[in-house]
Amino acid sequence: MPDTRPDPGPLLPRGRPDPGPVLPDYGGRSLAGLTPSLFAALGVPGMTNPLGIRPARRVCLLLVDGLGADQLTAHADDAPFLSGLATGSTEPGAGRLTAGFPSSTPVSLSTLGTGAPPGAHGVLGVSFEASHGFLLDALRWTTHRGGKPVDQREELPPEWVQPLDTTLHVASRAGVQVRVASAPMFDGSGLTRAALRGGEFRGVHALGDLAAELITALRDPGPVFCYGYHAHLDALGHVYGPGSLAWRMELAVVDRVAALVAEALPPDGLLAVTADHGMVEVPEGERFDADTDGVLRAGVRLLGGDPRSRHVYTEPGATADVLAAWTERLGEHAWVVPGERAVADGWFGPIESAQVRARVGDVVVAVRGTAAVIRSKAEKFLSLLPGQHGSLTAAEQHIPLLLQRG
Repeated sequence: MPDTRPDPGPLLPRGRPDPGPVLPDYGGRSLAGLTPSLFAALGVPGMTNPLGIRPARRVCLLLVDGLGADQLTAHADDAPFLSGLATGSTEPGAGRLTAGFPSSTPVSLSTLGTGAPPGAHGVLGVSFEASHGFLLDALRWTTHRGGKPVDQREELPPEWVQPLDTTLHVASRAGVQVRVASAPMFDGSGLTRAALRGGEFRGVHALGDLAAELITALRDPGPVFCYGYHAHLDALGHVYGPGSLAWRMELAVVDRVAALVAEALPPDGLLAVTADHGMVEVPEGERFDADTDGVLRAGVRLLGGDPRSRHVYTEPGATADVLAAWTERLGEHAWVVPGERAVADGWFGPIESAQVRARVGDVVVAVRGTAAVIRSKAEKFLSLLPGQHGSLTAAEQHIPLLLQRG
């Protein structure tokens, strides 16, 4: 059936210069191409290498949650090792990548683990309507029913929500020793099962044993792939803001850990450092509250996503009115488009599954500048945080890919 809803008009406001949305480079230099390229470098059959990474026998991938390329550039003095790789590396494949949309952790980790864009793997936000008329919280793999979170790992198995085989699993079957080093709480979590299944999980408690685990893995004969995840830079960016003193101190510590791992690289080893998204700081005066604003509430059945990217699921027959109301209310602070347009313009990458297509909001919102669409009642703590991410701005989309050889 043809879409008869009104076109929202140009994405850029008239009369004001604006760089426009940074659309993810799916199929090119995006996070979706990273693990396929690394496993191709390790010689795994059938893996493509869109980033052109040269062969290696032992590969360590360190993902620093929240380390945007723009933030690293702005605070290069706090991270001399990482910033040196960003500006001085001639290694093929190094440079900037785009994260994907939404530029949120569960989406990016699923993209990393599957080597596929969100439209293929189906994890479309921090929260989205996966089934049964409830929002699935993809970070915790829960829904809210009766005022409390309910574990959904049985009712909505991660392997059903995200059915693609992971690149880790493919590589493991091909004979690569695949390890995942992350906090013990993530062992067997819904998101780990969805995004990173197929690797041997190693629980780590702090940066010290994370570095030790990565260095130990690099001593194995190979082929070896070890993935390490660090969450605290993102956490401090949320709480204090990206570029705050606390954030900068954490960046300095992460920089030293990366340097220690690099120093331990064997001659046939490769260290790759990347992130899942960048971040912006949201001032209090640019927060639109969807839980208390009657204009933003009208006709909305469910509201998913996060403060910088929203899936708006509408009541039957209300989509055109909701689109118009959100467009007018948010104005130049957001790109507000019908779900069909977000899909057609490639925000999520190609979507071939009807099951995944149904998860896209009737209206999709990508917030611009430093604004946010908060939910003061449903997302009390998240709504208070100055650091946010999820949208299509350069600060959120551009992430580093830093490469160091042994």
